[in-house]
Amino acid sequence: MKEPIVDKRDIARELARKYSTMTHDELDILESVLVPMKFAKGEMILKEGEICKNIYYIERGLVRQFYFKNNKELTEHLGVDHTIFMCIESLFKEEPTHLQVQAIEPTLVFALPKAKLEEVALHNVNIQILYRKILEESLIISQIHADLLRFESAQNRYKRLCKMSPQVVLRAPLVYIASYLQMTPETLSRVRSSTLLDD
Repeated sequence: MKEPIVDKRDIARELARKYSTMTHDELDILESVLVPMKFAKGEMILKEGEICKNIYYIERGLVRQFYFKNNKELTEHLGVDHTIFMCIESLFKEEPTHLQVQAIEPTLVFALPKAKLEEVALHNVNIQILYRKILEESLIISQIHADLLRFESAQNRYKRLCKMSPQVVLRAPLVYIASYLQMTPETLSRVRSSTLLDD
């Protein structure tokens, strides 16, 4: 079966619908900025030590953002279809990242190169709004994750994730979900069993 071809125009429209209204001309400009990139399952999108130069929009697929601490892999973010990811500190400081990003399914992303996006945003208010809204969303997602780990019990962390990102829960390997929720795979298994019983 042949994969459906995804048109850059469709992605520009999708982003405009989600983040900002746009004129026909602005859609043209946004479309010209987008760079399609395909990654196989297991392929690295960004490695530690590289500089993150793009905001990435996942059209379809699943990615994990992770880092190493005391020789252990810790999952920082799990991203699924129609969501954004970036290594925000590396992107803005233009410094090498400590984070890595890997495709855990065959993944199609559209990159928005920061330099190009900022250049066109100077002359287009709606593209400026789109840029700001994407950054706001990214910061809010980081804050929600931090608060989840700070304030919620293991059971509630899992329940919140099921509510916020059902596709992540269905598709991501349990070991990554456990790491993202900062619990052991054994704890996650127990939590999932009791959650199923509650339902």
